[in-house]
Amino acid sequence: MPYWRLSGFYFFYFAALGVLVPYWGLYLKSLEFNAVAIGQLMAIPMATKIVAPFVWGWLGDHLGRRMVIVRFGALLTTLVFVAVFWFQGFWQLALVMILFSFFWNAVLPQFEAVVLCYLGERVSRYAQIRLWGSVGFIVTVVVLGVAVDLYGPVAVLPVLLAIYGLLWGASLLIADPASRPHPVDQPSILSVLRNPAVVAFLATCFLLQAGHGAYYGFYSIYMESLGYSKTLIGQLWALGVVAEVAVFLVVPRLLLRLGARNVLMASLLLAALRWFLIGNFADSLILLFFAQTLHAATFGTFHASAIHLVHHYFTGRHQGRGQALYSSLSFGLGGALGTVVSGALWEHIGPAVVFNLSVAVSLLGLIIAWRWVVNDLNQ
Repeated sequence: MPYWRLSGFYFFYFAALGVLVPYWGLYLKSLEFNAVAIGQLMAIPMATKIVAPFVWGWLGDHLGRRMVIVRFGALLTTLVFVAVFWFQGFWQLALVMILFSFFWNAVLPQFEAVVLCYLGERVSRYAQIRLWGSVGFIVTVVVLGVAVDLYGPVAVLPVLLAIYGLLWGASLLIADPASRPHPVDQPSILSVLRNPAVVAFLATCFLLQAGHGAYYGFYSIYMESLGYSKTLIGQLWALGVVAEVAVFLVVPRLLLRLGARNVLMASLLLAALRWFLIGNFADSLILLFFAQTLHAATFGTFHASAIHLVHHYFTGRHQGRGQALYSSLSFGLGGALGTVVSGALWEHIGPAVVFNLSVAVSLLGLIIAWRWVVNDLNQ
């Protein structure tokens, strides 16, 4: 298994996310967009994730050449992104973001399927590879926070372009794994989607990410409005991902000991606690630091357990579309809807109430997971 090449790809993919998630909203704010417009623009990469991964997942399942799709997506993302250096109007930026995020969202679900194919029965080792993505996020978010303080939000543009180019270069170093024969009598994917446990699992993932909408869209803007420096804001983002890296080191043992369902439910409960602390105690730096360590649960353990369940629910020739469905409905539809709604409400009801709505959404996901999600469809 090409551990370092797979890890390197994750490093650059999530380094790009370390630019987009914390700092793209600040860049849009520097262009004098209001909260509604920022929420709509920030939702675009999530919205394209509703459709794009499933389109590319269908191609990957039928062609079997997933790394060709990954390379193609990474290259076109890089080329299209160049346009943001000239386009600054709402509709211009919206068009460019739709295009580059459509190709960017082709990349991760197919690469996840490649990694899981390399791992085979050693799926519990996924977290040991994926943690390098978190390292990439940390490095970028800390360094760029200082750069944005020094040079302003426009610094995000050349950094993000360079990272996209490096991501494409990393994709050239990875070959498709040897394919495994699929079961001849494997049922259709629709039969899998009719299972109540699968429906509940996908609904839970949708709600978890919808609860993240205020955080991904407005956390940096919220912290800046409270007087925190961009360097400190970057450090707060990085702290969350440091906690994520730490939990990735132990999550294989957690999954084996507790089961994916229980890890999933614990993650949702801690997500509710995190949004409550951010929404109601943002003036306390100590509680903000603690809330950021809970990223270990709201992303780290949740994502690891979700990938584990996807791998078990969607087998054989359905694996690519299973990964795409998980990505589309959670990070795509859930994230986009949560961000748009947060943007629409932000200036009317205030940050505290918006984050408290995230608490309620996370608790609803917990109830659904407790009632219907199972570790194995044979249960």
